[in-house]
Amino acid sequence: MQRWDVVTFDCYGTLIDWERGIRDAFRTAAAADGFALDVDAAVAAYLEIERDVEAETFRRYRDLLAETARRVATRLGWQLPEAGADFLAESLPRWPPFADTNPALERLATAGYRLGILSNVDDDLLAGTRRHFTVEFSPDLIVTAEQVRSYKPAPGHFETARRRIGDVPWLHAAQSCFHDVVPARRHGIPIAWINRNGQVAQDGVAPDKELRTLADLADWLK
Repeated sequence: MQRWDVVTFDCYGTLIDWERGIRDAFRTAAAADGFALDVDAAVAAYLEIERDVEAETFRRYRDLLAETARRVATRLGWQLPEAGADFLAESLPRWPPFADTNPALERLATAGYRLGILSNVDDDLLAGTRRHFTVEFSPDLIVTAEQVRSYKPAPGHFETARRRIGDVPWLHAAQSCFHDVVPARRHGIPIAWINRNGQVAQDGVAPDKELRTLADLADWLK
């Protein structure tokens, strides 16, 4: 007998190769401007700055991406034109899934799990991303930042998902300790950490299960 009825996922970084998408988007936009960008430095700055922007006044994610891009460009000395600051949002629906994503999702769907997504994104951007997936997610189990007007690790996604799911057994699976593992534990939600990069857990972080890939998750759940 399976232990959970519902499995939800973070999307970008867990199902979608967001780092590849961000790298390609920054590289393409900088090249179009004739700027010699250090892509590694851009990604590192993005990771830091996006958290700061998320913690500010709520913005739609496409606006958050543009503001983050502006601040990254300023830090790196790139005079990014105002009209070009939307390059991340424009590229996001093309960011690819990891190679193991769809096979794992198909196995879980076939096994009878209801699948959902809890994502720091706008509804329309997620709709573009969902075209990459080969399974259907339950519409009531898709929770976005646009819907809850906040960004993980704030509680909105988790509280809204719990109300929609009810009392049935629920597992959340995600790559980010900061955005997902820590708040899921805080809310008493079982969490599988998809530690793709072999990161060291933050002090006090104790996921219910640590796995390297979504294929490993599917093996464990089946």
